[in-house]
Amino acid sequence: MRRVDVIGVGFGVFLAGGLVYLALNFLGLDALSAGIWSQVVLVGGLVGWLATYLARALTQNMTYNQQLRDYEDAVLQKRLEEMTPEELAALQAEVDSENSGGLK
Repeated sequence: MRRVDVIGVGFGVFLAGGLVYLALNFLGLDALSAGIWSQVVLVGGLVGWLATYLARALTQNMTYNQQLRDYEDAVLQKRLEEMTPEELAALQAEVDSENSGGLK
Protein backbone atom coordinates (compact mmCIF):
# COMPACT_ATOMS: atom_id res chain seq x y z
CA MET A 1 0.00 0.00 0.00
CA ARG A 2 1.34 3.37 -0.94
CA ARG A 3 1.68 6.27 1.48
CA VAL A 4 -1.11 8.22 -0.23
CA ASP A 5 -3.41 5.20 0.17
CA VAL A 6 -2.72 5.06 3.90
CA ILE A 7 -3.49 8.78 4.19
CA GLY A 8 -6.70 8.24 2.22
CA VAL A 9 -7.82 5.35 4.42
CA GLY A 10 -7.05 7.34 7.57
CA PHE A 11 -9.02 10.31 6.25
CA GLY A 12 -11.89 7.97 5.30
CA VAL A 13 -12.01 6.49 8.80
CA PHE A 14 -11.96 10.00 10.27
CA LEU A 15 -14.88 11.01 8.05
CA ALA A 16 -16.78 7.80 8.82
CA GLY A 17 -16.48 8.54 12.55
CA GLY A 18 -17.84 12.03 11.99
CA LEU A 19 -20.72 10.72 9.90
CA VAL A 20 -21.62 8.11 12.52
CA TYR A 21 -21.56 10.84 15.17
CA LEU A 22 -23.78 13.11 13.09
CA ALA A 23 -26.20 10.29 12.29
CA LEU A 24 -26.52 9.31 15.95
CA ASN A 25 -26.92 12.95 16.93
CA PHE A 26 -29.60 13.35 14.25
CA LEU A 27 -31.41 10.27 15.56
CA GLY A 28 -31.84 11.98 18.93
CA LEU A 29 -28.84 11.06 21.03
CA ASP A 30 -27.21 13.88 22.96
CA ALA A 31 -23.68 14.91 21.96
CA LEU A 32 -21.95 12.90 24.70
CA SER A 33 -23.82 9.66 23.96
CA ALA A 34 -23.39 10.09 20.20
CA GLY A 35 -19.65 10.58 20.73
CA ILE A 36 -19.35 7.50 22.89
CA TRP A 37 -21.36 5.30 20.51
CA SER A 38 -19.49 6.53 17.45
CA GLN A 39 -16.24 5.57 19.18
CA VAL A 40 -17.71 2.16 20.04
CA VAL A 41 -18.54 1.62 16.36
CA LEU A 42 -15.07 2.69 15.21
CA VAL A 43 -13.24 0.61 17.84
CA GLY A 44 -15.45 -2.36 16.97
CA GLY A 45 -14.51 -1.94 13.32
CA LEU A 46 -10.84 -1.73 14.23
CA VAL A 47 -11.02 -4.87 16.37
CA GLY A 48 -12.85 -6.69 13.54
CA TRP A 49 -10.21 -5.65 11.00
CA LEU A 50 -7.44 -6.69 13.39
CA ALA A 51 -9.05 -10.11 13.84
CA THR A 52 -9.17 -10.69 10.08
CA TYR A 53 -5.56 -9.51 9.73
CA LEU A 54 -4.36 -11.86 12.46
CA ALA A 55 -6.30 -14.75 10.91
CA ARG A 56 -4.67 -14.09 7.51
CA ALA A 57 -1.23 -13.73 9.09
CA LEU A 58 -1.51 -16.94 11.12
CA THR A 59 -2.79 -18.97 8.14
CA GLN A 60 -0.13 -17.36 5.90
CA ASN A 61 -2.83 -16.24 3.50
CA MET A 62 -1.25 -12.83 2.97
CA THR A 63 -0.40 -11.21 -0.36
CA TYR A 64 3.35 -11.65 0.15
CA ASN A 65 3.01 -15.36 0.90
CA GLN A 66 0.82 -15.90 -2.17
CA GLN A 67 3.27 -14.00 -4.39
CA LEU A 68 6.14 -16.10 -3.03
CA ARG A 69 4.26 -19.36 -3.72
CA ASP A 70 3.40 -18.20 -7.25
CA TYR A 71 7.03 -17.27 -7.90
CA GLU A 72 8.33 -20.61 -6.63
CA ASP A 73 5.79 -22.48 -8.77
CA ALA A 74 6.78 -20.45 -11.84
CA VAL A 75 10.49 -21.15 -11.27
CA LEU A 76 9.88 -24.87 -10.89
CA GLN A 77 7.65 -24.91 -13.98
CA LYS A 78 10.32 -23.10 -16.01
CA ARG A 79 12.98 -25.56 -14.85
CA LEU A 80 10.76 -28.49 -15.83
CA GLU A 81 10.14 -26.98 -19.27
CA GLU A 82 13.89 -26.55 -19.82
CA MET A 83 14.71 -30.17 -18.98
CA THR A 84 15.51 -32.63 -21.76
CA PRO A 85 13.41 -35.79 -22.12
CA GLU A 86 16.30 -37.81 -20.68
CA GLU A 87 16.50 -35.56 -17.61
CA LEU A 88 12.72 -35.80 -17.16
CA ALA A 89 12.90 -39.60 -17.36
CA ALA A 90 15.72 -39.67 -14.79
CA LEU A 91 13.76 -37.35 -12.49
CA GLN A 92 10.63 -39.50 -12.86
CA ALA A 93 12.66 -42.63 -12.06
CA GLU A 94 14.09 -40.95 -8.96
CA VAL A 95 10.64 -39.87 -7.78
CA ASP A 96 9.24 -43.36 -8.40
CA SER A 97 12.09 -44.98 -6.44
CA GLU A 98 11.57 -42.59 -3.52
CA ASN A 99 7.81 -43.22 -3.51
CA SER A 100 8.16 -46.99 -3.66
CA GLY A 101 10.94 -46.96 -1.03
CA GLY A 102 8.86 -44.82 1.35
CA LEU A 103 5.86 -47.19 1.22
CA LYS A 104 7.73 -50.25 2.43
